[in-house]
Amino acid sequence: SNMIRRAIVIDIHDIDRLLYQVNQIHADGRPDLFVGGLKKYTDEELAEIIPDDSRPVFVNTDPDGHVLGYAFCVLQDHRQDSFMAPILTLYIDDICVDASARGQHVGKALYDYVIAYAREIGCYNVTLNVWECNPGARKFYEAMGMVPQKTGMEKIL
Repeated sequence: SNMIRRAIVIDIHDIDRLLYQVNQIHADGRPDLFVGGLKKYTDEELAEIIPDDSRPVFVNTDPDGHVLGYAFCVLQDHRQDSFMAPILTLYIDDICVDASARGQHVGKALYDYVIAYAREIGCYNVTLNVWECNPGARKFYEAMGMVPQKTGMEKIL
């Protein structure tokens, strides 16, 4: 059966494959903002992010250890902020399921794991942003019980 764990450096090759997939979804939806064939992090950046407890990366792997999905998270500590409630937030910066593994509840299992992790470390909430050009993702997060917190707006000039 599948396993969810923190990412390790040997996962970088698999994570790269998924980063390209996410970028392509965004490039297809907003070619004015995203350039196809690129990825969000270099392998050097991934090697720095992966061991960093303030930026945990979780992977869902098959029995052979191949990465089927990932969740990049960032711990946002508002406990010292003077202008906001003193809370700890886990922000999901990026979540992806391999196209070949869609419909196998890989994303739900990852999401549930991240929620449990956030609870365990004392977070008040879990947040993420979703692109309007990716209605499938929005539908998924709504099915997970998430509700809109704020809306990002733009005017193209």
